[in-house]
Amino acid sequence: MGPRDVLAVGAVGLRTRPLRAFLSALGIAIGIAAMVAVVGISSSSRAGLDRTLASLGTNLLTVTPGTTMSGGDARLPLEAENMVGRIGPVNAVSAIGEIADTRVYRNDRIPEAETGGINAYAVRTDLRETVAAKLRGGTWLNDATGKYPATVLGAAAAERLGLNRAHPDTRVLIGGKWFTVVGILEPAPLAPELDSAVLVGWPVARSELGFDGHATTVYTRSDKSAVDDVQAVLGATANPEAPNEVNVSRPSDALVAEQAAGKAFTGLLLGLGAVALLVGGVGVANTMVISVLERRAEIGLRRSLGATRGQIRTQFLAESLLLSALGGLGGAVLGAGVTGGYAGYQDWPVVVPPWVLLGGVGATLAIGALAGLYPAVRASRLSPTEALATP
Repeated sequence: MGPRDVLAVGAVGLRTRPLRAFLSALGIAIGIAAMVAVVGISSSSRAGLDRTLASLGTNLLTVTPGTTMSGGDARLPLEAENMVGRIGPVNAVSAIGEIADTRVYRNDRIPEAETGGINAYAVRTDLRETVAAKLRGGTWLNDATGKYPATVLGAAAAERLGLNRAHPDTRVLIGGKWFTVVGILEPAPLAPELDSAVLVGWPVARSELGFDGHATTVYTRSDKSAVDDVQAVLGATANPEAPNEVNVSRPSDALVAEQAAGKAFTGLLLGLGAVALLVGGVGVANTMVISVLERRAEIGLRRSLGATRGQIRTQFLAESLLLSALGGLGGAVLGAGVTGGYAGYQDWPVVVPPWVLLGGVGATLAIGALAGLYPAVRASRLSPTEALATP
């Protein structure tokens, strides 16, 4: 038989039992779709992270106070920002300072205990550009508004306060003082501490809220080629008297670490997909064994008309391969569709590695060959008289 004849004969069993063929192929498709979707979503997530890092930059370093030798909370010197700014490759420096014992409320009728976990920070006016934060609405603080009771809310803080837009008539209570909300930020990936905070100008924080002027986080942007060198000297520069009491970090590393941690979860999902694929293969084997038992008369008739054992074996093996191929192709399409839908929902680039599509279909063909081998051999060993004599 030629290739066309093999396909035609192999498709007979699928056409005569379409529901059984569909259910068997569905088991294969679920396994392949799971594997393709897991790899595709993981790849799309990494591509989204790469795009985010490209837009935010990986040259942002932060300086925060650590602990003293006695285990207490350290503080950065008042001159920390200026000293860091003198480092040659540093292009930009900004800072925030936590305003201690300052609570934030939507209005003066909120119970005192319901703070919502919102922090208050004094900020420099160039902070937004330094950390690449984006405004959801309103305006950012400037030299003028930084001297008056005006505030910008972080994304989470705005949600907790029940505010979704800035308006001249919208005010919040910060440390017992009314502040007008002039802007709301989008989530800041490289400075997540800003998300649950209200931000006020450095001068008004000192004059109205009792801020002591000490920065709690200093942000720096450096030449990309010199980031490691700057990171090595930041601690000693920010606090020359006690460099061991300073923590230096690169926020982009946290994003990369978070992505790396997701790889273990991806491996688990791939394992579940492989199990589903194995179950689908067992379903194909079961279908083919039952098919041989039900079609003994057909086998006997074909043998009596001159079909060889090899041709019978080829027929059932081809049927198994076709069944698996249908499941594999359907699963690949379904997995790619799930990847595209989820990546679009998350605003990620859609990335489906070609190797996972080809590998998935190849795996189904291998499983189909293994699953159909025993039924095909069993069918080929039936003698014409034995098969035709079976009621």
